[in-house]
Amino acid sequence: MPPAKQRTRSYDAVKTRTAVLAQAAALRSAVGTLTPEQLDGPTRLDGWRVRELVAHLSMVLGTLTHALTLPAPPKAGLTLLEWPARVRSVAGAIDDDVRAGAEAAGDGVADAFGLAVDAIGPALADPFDGDRPVMTRLAPMRLTDVLVTRCLELIVHTDDLNDATGLDVPYDRQALATAVRLLADALAADAPGGAVEVRIPPFAVVQCVEGPRHTRGTPPNVVETDPLTWVRLATGRAGWAAELDAARISASGERADLSGLLPVLG
Repeated sequence: MPPAKQRTRSYDAVKTRTAVLAQAAALRSAVGTLTPEQLDGPTRLDGWRVRELVAHLSMVLGTLTHALTLPAPPKAGLTLLEWPARVRSVAGAIDDDVRAGAEAAGDGVADAFGLAVDAIGPALADPFDGDRPVMTRLAPMRLTDVLVTRCLELIVHTDDLNDATGLDVPYDRQALATAVRLLADALAADAPGGAVEVRIPPFAVVQCVEGPRHTRGTPPNVVETDPLTWVRLATGRAGWAAELDAARISASGERADLSGLLPVLG
């Protein structure tokens, strides 16, 4: 029997918008404190300093703000579960744009991010239609789906910023939950099946990997980890073996090694 088709999760448009704005505001407070020395410091992203990371955050918000000033496309052509694989295909172009943006902004890169945060709120003000198609770099998507991807981007890069600077920028709970769920669903879509249950409490549980489907009782193959470890694994910020050795992953069962399936975005 073929594996069941991955069900598309439903996201609340207003709650997702609120999460995007909350995480953006938290980042703005932190970015505004960065010194020139911190902006020139390295990150765990290949070849990016903190200033490139901040420039990318401006782009994450600014491209959506700009898209909302344009006429809506006739329909959405890209689904949320298609987005992770498709966005990998334009990673090089994104990198080029980020480097150009950081160079253009110069010493004003933090101020530019503040302006991007200022602009996104009014762009997403009521009347608010989560089903409105919005043009993205890849294809038109539903606005709610775009906001889900913005939650993921903001959470992932908040973690990058904390890692690079030693800051402790908080993670909005709804934004973190949204990021975790999207990455878990992307894994299940990439490796459909029911042989392994992946648990990221308290936000997500998915089944994946071809093989005997679990129906009752304790599944024979279980992976469990915390939300931030999952985000790091799923985006290539952390490696399976290292996190397993550090006991940040619990994996039981002969099929519970996901190292060959990760990252799903990165």
